[in-house]
Amino acid sequence: MTLALSTTLRTSFPDAVDRTRKALADQGFGVLTEIDMRATLKAKLDEDMEDYVILGACNPPLAHRAVNVDRQIGLLLPCNVVVRTDPADSETVIVDAMNPAIMVQVADQPGLREVADDATAKLQAAIEALAGTA
Repeated sequence: MTLALSTTLRTSFPDAVDRTRKALADQGFGVLTEIDMRATLKAKLDEDMEDYVILGACNPPLAHRAVNVDRQIGLLLPCNVVVRTDPADSETVIVDAMNPAIMVQVADQPGLREVADDATAKLQAAIEALAGTA
């Protein structure tokens, strides 16, 4: 099993972040958190790195279904989506969405696979939409 559902884009980093937010919204995901790893590591450690943003995305109906199966599953929510510049090619942006099937492997509860399958379909549609507009 792969850790992420991914695509690459040939666009600017800000455009990739905007397009990722829109693709997620089109699939019913809101972005609850945004962590700018580049800025955080520079501010806290004085370390430089490429553009790297973690978007904490949540689809409320899917999250509700998941916590109804297992209250501790909230430890694995929200779904993280990373938008990052490829360190080997500054003109390429990679978008990685966490593979929801990992949730099933961590907490193998009856009913959780259906939620993960639905989340995977929505995240995959968002990734495919990005790939189609690249």
